[in-house]
Amino acid sequence: MPVYAYACRDCGNAFDIRQEFTDESLTVCESCGGRLRKQFGAVGVTFNGSGFYRTDSRSSPTSSQGSATKAPTQSAPPAAAPATAQQTGSTS
Repeated sequence: MPVYAYACRDCGNAFDIRQEFTDESLTVCESCGGRLRKQFGAVGVTFNGSGFYRTDSRSSPTSSQGSATKAPTQSAPPAAAPATAQQTGSTS
């Protein structure tokens, strides 16, 4: 159940109250009978796990420290490209 903060516009009385999501917002101050206003503050959010940071989705390491700890991967030698007229120097 969430906790909501309210403050009276007339007398300045501030308090927190635990309410269900389906409950109606409070509108009348219990102290003076004035109008209440819901207060909104900063929410503390923590992103844990992978996928939240810009560096999580990179396919190859960019820092020198990261490249030293990774084992090199072996790949097949590149396939020979067919010779073109420009590469061989011949003209057609």
